Amino acid sequence: MIDVSHLHLATMHPTEQTVLRDLVLVGGGHSHVVVLHMFAMKPEPGLRITLICTDIDTPYSGMLPGYISGHYGFDDVHIDLGRLAAFAGARFIHGEVIGLDRAHQRVLIKKRPDVRYDVLSINTGSTPDVRRVQGAQTNAVPVKPIARFNQRWLMLIERVRGLHQPMTIAVVGGGAGGVELLLSMQFRLRQELQTLGRNPDLLRFVLLTAGDTLLPTHNPGVRDRFVGVLKERHVAVHTRAEVTQVAPGCLQTQDGRTFDADETVWVTQAGGPAWLVSTGLSLDKSGFIKINDRLQTLDDPKIFAAGDVTSFTDRPLEKAGVFAVRMGPTLANNLRRSLRGLPLLPYRPQRHWLALISTGDRYAVASRGSLAFAGAWVWTWKDWIDRRFMRRFNELPAMARDLLGPAAPVPRMSLNSEESRQAVSAAAMRCGGCGAKVGAGVLDRALSRLQPVQRDDVLIGLHEPDDAAVVRVPQGKAVVHTVDFFRSFYDDPYLFGKVAATHALGDIFAMGAEPQSATAIVTVPPGLEAQVGDLLLQLMTGAVEVLNAAGCCLVGGHTGEGRELALGFAVNGLVDDRLDGVLRKGGMRPGDLLLLTKPIGTGTLFAAHARHAARGRWIDAALRSMLVSNQAGAQILRDHGATACTDVTGFGLLGHLLEMTRPAGTRAELQLSALPLLDGALECVRNGFLSSLQADNLHLHLALDNRETFAEDPRYPLLFDPQTAGGLLASVPAARASDCLAALRRAGYPHAVAIGRVIPGPETHVPVALLA
Repeated sequence: MIDVSHLHLATMHPTEQTVLRDLVLVGGGHSHVVVLHMFAMKPEPGLRITLICTDIDTPYSGMLPGYISGHYGFDDVHIDLGRLAAFAGARFIHGEVIGLDRAHQRVLIKKRPDVRYDVLSINTGSTPDVRRVQGAQTNAVPVKPIARFNQRWLMLIERVRGLHQPMTIAVVGGGAGGVELLLSMQFRLRQELQTLGRNPDLLRFVLLTAGDTLLPTHNPGVRDRFVGVLKERHVAVHTRAEVTQVAPGCLQTQDGRTFDADETVWVTQAGGPAWLVSTGLSLDKSGFIKINDRLQTLDDPKIFAAGDVTSFTDRPLEKAGVFAVRMGPTLANNLRRSLRGLPLLPYRPQRHWLALISTGDRYAVASRGSLAFAGAWVWTWKDWIDRRFMRRFNELPAMARDLLGPAAPVPRMSLNSEESRQAVSAAAMRCGGCGAKVGAGVLDRALSRLQPVQRDDVLIGLHEPDDAAVVRVPQGKAVVHTVDFFRSFYDDPYLFGKVAATHALGDIFAMGAEPQSATAIVTVPPGLEAQVGDLLLQLMTGAVEVLNAAGCCLVGGHTGEGRELALGFAVNGLVDDRLDGVLRKGGMRPGDLLLLTKPIGTGTLFAAHARHAARGRWIDAALRSMLVSNQAGAQILRDHGATACTDVTGFGLLGHLLEMTRPAGTRAELQLSALPLLDGALECVRNGFLSSLQADNLHLHLALDNRETFAEDPRYPLLFDPQTAGGLLASVPAARASDCLAALRRAGYPHAVAIGRVIPGPETHVPVALLA
């Protein structure tokens, strides 16, 4: 191995450094949030981190019972992985891991390309294995994954609010987690009934455990306290009651007893994710990954694991959040040392630890070794500890990575001789002209896996060795040309590829055309061949998926080097050569209603995201909206007699509306309160996060004849917000607008709405009037 510390990258910003190694984190557990924070505060030059998780908001287990009790809100007890990943300069992939290809060092992800790794860490937590008990998978609610449990919990609250007859809730599992959850549920649900003036005694609670005692890992003093609390609160406790069958409304135990249960929550028999079985990693009998004291798997030194998903071979550890948190610093240090080729450090778990277990109300019991004490003050202490922990991850300092300054640190990665040669080349001054093209070998390996849709009118396409594509124009058709190109705004190349293709197709659909072919223009940062090839594959796989779904064939393109990832397309579409069915901007007629098919706000949201100020779930929702194709919407608008249409993109809603009123010689009324907004858009605007294009778009405010009246309205700035892959803005005859909106909503445009109407000119008058 070769030390590359001699590479001088001082002219490069940290985010523009050559990627030398890939660290992939699977799961957003407590250990990984510590790892992300540590790498954020001390970045590793040349390292790209990717976090893959099914959840965007990861719960802190210590506060979850307080959330169930109603003492905390959702955001109080969840760490925003999207924000934390952005803070750490890490990619965040909201996806489900389904396996590993260890031979090629790839993580397999459901419904998207696999991701390569040099070093991998797994911290997914454990999940109650309801598959082992007949009927449990269908009739019981496992406490994990938390996101799914939370949905069921909110449904249960609504169900209890409408309760008029007795209801029995059973919790299966007598450990600290099961006892604490039952008491929290009881406290909250009884309060709900009391608030509504109903009898809280309609609720009955049952706790079942297969063991001889409750809380078996805690001392007798702690167990006695909780036995007393459960008795005082009239919870029926059944020990030596191993549940063997869960039927609707009934539980059956191994010794033949049956118990009524209208709702069953499962907090026992935890196991590892099912996909681990196929990895070839050593697992214990419960499916947990066996690890050594360096937190490495026993079979593969490139793979680490931590937290509840692991089985620590030196000695058994309880599945408790305290161990996952304490593993975090050792894991972060060993991941860094592994990447540098340095000896690893041992993790030494404590023999005794402090557990603070709440009783539902603002009261808690402390347990450490043989010690036990309790009181309201213990809950207050626990609350202080938990909130301090959460502030570390949710109150992030501004732009931590910029604290590095203009000179980037020197990489200290351990590379082989060929990788070192490539790293030196990538860090050197880069050529222009055709010398800036991506190498043929890298390009061929990436493009060979792409499968563009087949079309009879594409005569020479992507996989032919010719200099250009050849496409036939069918008789009676005319060709519609458009081009779009922009820098990456989100650090997931697969999603960026999908959004870029969706955006480029928008002009074709807005014109009422059928997409035919596309050529791509790609800019990628220089780097090691493996990393550049993987980046291209991720990017173009996402793009081709979107193009194929639209029936548009990728026929070629050009790939060059640049400081930032960027992607664009020149797209050709087909229309009738007599222009029948073509939708243009200038056809609006007075009396038409203005319909918008998708919500707005992408500009402000991603401006906030760039400053780590947007919630991850807002960004996820915005991306899902951006990926909704305008193809079906355009057809529905045509079917309902649309007189004019455009897609809402960079010039913002007002800018694109003006492009319609001017050629039509009409004016428009726009109702601010009717504008559909993406989640979080108003909050981002209020906090001053605006797109860099906002200032230019704001010059259009002169087109508003009553702007002073609405200038302080929180929605007003969003008229100028530039959209990426925005929806369609169309004028539709008023008599057909209602049916059109209903059809749009059925077709997958749930936010489609009428936002105004077209009124007579004259053209010289200020063209747009705002309404409340």
